[in-house]
Amino acid sequence: MVVLQRLSFLITVFIFYKIEQIHASHRIGGDFFFHGSRAPCTNEGEEVRLSGDLDVNCFRCICQNGFIECEKDSCPPVDDCYALVKKSPGTCCDKCKECTFKGQIFQSGAEWSDPDDPCSYFKCIAGVVTESLLECYTPCNDPLPPRQGQCCPTCLGCHLNGQTVLEEREVTLTEDPCVKCQCNGKRLTCTKKVCPVLQCPPHLQYTPPGGCCKKCTKNIIYTPIKGGCLMMGDFFPSAKDKKVKPDVCSTCTCHNETSVCLKQSCPVLECSPEHQLTQPGECCPSCPKLDTEFVSSTCVYKGVTYQNNQTWNLGPCQSCECKAGEIRCAQTQCPKIKCRPNENLVIPEGQCCAKCIESPSVCTVFGDPHYKTFDGKFFSFQGSCKYQLTADCVNHTFSIRVTNDARQAKHSSWTKTVTFKMTNIKINLGQKLRVKVNGTRIQLPYNIEKLVKIYKSRDDEVIVESHLGIKLIWDGYNFLQVEAPVIYKNKLCGLCGNYNNIWRDDLTSRTGINMADCDVRKFADSWRVGGLRACVRKPNEHHQTPQQCINGRKKRALKCHELKLHNVFGNCNSRVNPDNYFEYCLMDMCECPSQMCYCESFTAYAHECARNGVDLPHWRNNAKCQLSHLYNRNFQRAEKFPRIRKHRNRWKKRKTKEKNETPELLHRQTIPKVFISGHRTPPPLQ
Repeated sequence: MVVLQRLSFLITVFIFYKIEQIHASHRIGGDFFFHGSRAPCTNEGEEVRLSGDLDVNCFRCICQNGFIECEKDSCPPVDDCYALVKKSPGTCCDKCKECTFKGQIFQSGAEWSDPDDPCSYFKCIAGVVTESLLECYTPCNDPLPPRQGQCCPTCLGCHLNGQTVLEEREVTLTEDPCVKCQCNGKRLTCTKKVCPVLQCPPHLQYTPPGGCCKKCTKNIIYTPIKGGCLMMGDFFPSAKDKKVKPDVCSTCTCHNETSVCLKQSCPVLECSPEHQLTQPGECCPSCPKLDTEFVSSTCVYKGVTYQNNQTWNLGPCQSCECKAGEIRCAQTQCPKIKCRPNENLVIPEGQCCAKCIESPSVCTVFGDPHYKTFDGKFFSFQGSCKYQLTADCVNHTFSIRVTNDARQAKHSSWTKTVTFKMTNIKINLGQKLRVKVNGTRIQLPYNIEKLVKIYKSRDDEVIVESHLGIKLIWDGYNFLQVEAPVIYKNKLCGLCGNYNNIWRDDLTSRTGINMADCDVRKFADSWRVGGLRACVRKPNEHHQTPQQCINGRKKRALKCHELKLHNVFGNCNSRVNPDNYFEYCLMDMCECPSQMCYCESFTAYAHECARNGVDLPHWRNNAKCQLSHLYNRNFQRAEKFPRIRKHRNRWKKRKTKEKNETPELLHRQTIPKVFISGHRTPPPLQ
């Protein structure tokens, strides 16, 4: 009895464990995956090798936004397959049953013709070979004879019902989507292929909207049975005299566990679908006979009358033509494409089909300055001079410089001003959203036609959009984001890196040396510009974390933890890893008299969320990071904290002393441009 009780207990525990496994998982593509936290990563933009029990050969993973993003390897489609073959160990993709035909093995989806008869057409789908004849469609009055080895005549010029057929595209008739027209060598060929016979029963078949052929709604794992074939969900024996008719158009026999079906093909009709009639017991529809005396020479579409042979467009992908009173339309078929994680699916203006366009990259500066380069590398540098943030170092079309200010503490600094130079245009972005163009203060919005547009966003940030594709976002405090289009890949240099999709070489100095992470100061100092006059303190007084930063970490962490809260940043932490921003938030709160320095990391994280499709219109209110509060705190700190006031006074005295001791000849405004050092990168813009 005791043994039975223990056995019952073990069975109960096992069942409970399996149920918990099922509840803790969800099904994707027939496989079970368990819920859990997303795996973080640091090698942004690079491929990540998987380990563990997961079949690593089936997935390709990269590091994106601090998380490992994986996608399954591309597999042949099986959406019209009823009989799936059981997977063998080590394989990734579902596989349809093959076809054996005349001693050859054909994969599911294979199409071929008889070498001696180019009008014959064979197709294998899930163990069924459909044999038929091609139907030709010639939309011209004087077709050319078929090319050698082909079945159908061709039309000179690639136009169909007002639609231009491109070489790499396929166009179908709206009235008969089974007609496919292709252009090759400025000659148009249109054919109609018979839809393959399916194994699944009729109640499991459906036709997708706008599609040509039916598909199966579900799959089964096929178990081979010798001497028989699967058809309509049932097995029938392999015998010459045993025939099966899955529909009125097809007759099938079984050979070598493959169903071979002879299917009648139907001609292309010249009447619209609503006029086509199929008689009982007949396979193909037909057009009613019309009295030629009453055939209209015009067509009416949405209240507009069109003359015979007149064409009109319904959009970039569809056009129509009036033919003897019938409206004949053509539709361009776009290929299915899948974009990589750093690409967006975009339909170019005026074009029909979408294409994958690589997304622009951004460099972000925030807080006590922390930097995220174009290639995704994070680093911090607390220098308080002027630096080249980024520039076109190949064609010298622009440069962006930042001036850092030690406005809060002895060891820290924050971005104070931004200078964006293009040919004949110099834009200065200052505190409290002050903007100057070529030295003159301007009011927003401001626009120089075809060159630059400056305006405020809904979050009261300054946005600069240039004709070069360079875009700046400045919050008037210390957050800066620079967006660069793909044309600048491998052309940039500065603190933001070289934009080559490799983060490991982003600490490349002006002299071309790739610095280690421990040499960030040397790397950043190599991009210092403007001389010592642009420095608030000596360049070698780099940041050293004070001992008191260790104290109060729990209190600071509590505020920074809001980065991971749903009520502030929604579900963004499932798309963008907040760990780096959390660590920088802790650093910024070390020497922060106003205790609002957490807002700087929050601002950078919110912008990254927006770039990844997470809209956060109220995050500033929820986190108490209104820009007006930050401005006031920023410019009142020197009066409230003696240490800051003392440091600033000492800096002003040094500046005044240097100015008085420097001969007038060496003042920058009196130096002719020809004597200014030309070794900087990039050279002065013309």
